[in-house]
Amino acid sequence: MAYVAVSGGEEAIEASIRLLDYYRSGTGKDLEIDALVHKFGLLIDKVMSESGLYEKEYAALALKQCEGFPEEAVFLLRAYRSTLKRSHYTNVADTKKMRIVRRISAAFKDIPGGQMLGASYDYTHRLIHFELENENAAELHKKFQKILAEQTPEKVQSCGRVSDMLKDEGLIDRFPENNTEPYDVTEKLLEFPAPRSARLQTMTRADTGFISGLAYSVLRGFGQVHPTVGELRSGYIELEIPYPDSDNDTIYLGEILITEVEAFAQSSDKDQLKLASGYGAVFGRNENKAIAMAVIDREIERGGDYAAQDEEFVLTHGDCLEMNGFISHLKLPHYVTFQSKLDAVRKTRRKQENEER
Repeated sequence: MAYVAVSGGEEAIEASIRLLDYYRSGTGKDLEIDALVHKFGLLIDKVMSESGLYEKEYAALALKQCEGFPEEAVFLLRAYRSTLKRSHYTNVADTKKMRIVRRISAAFKDIPGGQMLGASYDYTHRLIHFELENENAAELHKKFQKILAEQTPEKVQSCGRVSDMLKDEGLIDRFPENNTEPYDVTEKLLEFPAPRSARLQTMTRADTGFISGLAYSVLRGFGQVHPTVGELRSGYIELEIPYPDSDNDTIYLGEILITEVEAFAQSSDKDQLKLASGYGAVFGRNENKAIAMAVIDREIERGGDYAAQDEEFVLTHGDCLEMNGFISHLKLPHYVTFQSKLDAVRKTRRKQENEER
């Protein structure tokens, strides 16, 4: 569509962009990237997950550039990510070997390896701590660095999955290992029906609010399901790539923090008397989204008439970049189309007025 140029448009746009820098500047105090990374960790994790790029400093830089607007920060990171060369694919990471920092189960009190509460706002009183206004950040950081050093175990033992216990009882089906190459949604057009690897990739990059809202609809009655979190774990997994010209050797790249969830629900086949499971995994600490992913993963697999069970609806409407971009485009000039609508309404009104005379 051709848009009519606004009078003085170029100068007005340049002035608008300069105003952005004014609003972003706020005060004379500089906002350090390192402070954003370490003090707004949950926001950083959300932006990294939805952009599909694990890079804390760049996520912080994007947030600083756009005044903390997560959707715009995701847009910036996605755009940057698209310019990067893909040199390698990592080996499949075994999350059973995760270096766990938090692990809970809502299904069992006692689980092999034990539960680990870790850091969570679930157990706090939702009251504002006004004393934080005068907090001594340097002293607090030094104090907790010492505590963490004293409590960090010398050797971290991996934990099996809670679902393995139910599989051993035959209450959850076991499936043969699927070594099919994962579908890459960043390089291939999403087609339906989509393979499960494409579903999970799309949902982990989807808008957190959208995914959470859909999962909430399932709990409220649009699906009438109340799944149980069999296991929620957050921790670090190691990433490796194959060593060139070697079948067994690998190169260690580093580790990333993820949150992983398995949720259990009644199987759609009630005659089987078994449970079904859903899976969710996201970058960083974003537990509600990982749980919501697990709920919707199960609902899509189950199928049905509700929104959360419609694969095409879920996967095509949850992408925060496309969703916000399409809504944002409504602010652009639509002079021609709107005048066409007005002309149609006016013509109809004149016709009705003539018929009434």
